[in-house]
Amino acid sequence: MAGTLNKVMLIGHLGDEIKMHFFEGGNSIGRFPIATNETYTNRQTNERVTTTEWHNIVVRNKLAEICEKYLSKGDKVYIEGRIKTRQWEDQSGNKRYTTEIHATEMTFLTTKKELRSNSTKSNVSKSDKPLPKAANEETANKNDDLPF
Repeated sequence: MAGTLNKVMLIGHLGDEIKMHFFEGGNSIGRFPIATNETYTNRQTNERVTTTEWHNIVVRNKLAEICEKYLSKGDKVYIEGRIKTRQWEDQSGNKRYTTEIHATEMTFLTTKKELRSNSTKSNVSKSDKPLPKAANEETANKNDDLPF
């Protein structure tokens, strides 16, 4: 392969609310963590083990504004992007590093707002359905004069 590829695909749950920063000129950046889980069975103990990996997500401009508007902690998302590592110096002068996923595409899989509205709709639709009347069942049974 002649070229290189830096591509990440994640499905996970937001671990916190989106933290937005706005800049002069209308640009914005949003940051939030997502958690991905891996579950396996320990062969020695037959115990199910779940490990969680945390990823720092960075979104920019319009995508950041959309995420801030519709996403909240606990929502499930699909993210495509690339890995970037940043370096800076802390207050003590030590070099610090962080690895981030710079999102280029995102799909909202489940949002709490969506789940709340769906449960409300399903409760309303259940109560709006007319219940069958006992009288209708009795007349149906009386008209059933089949010999077998």
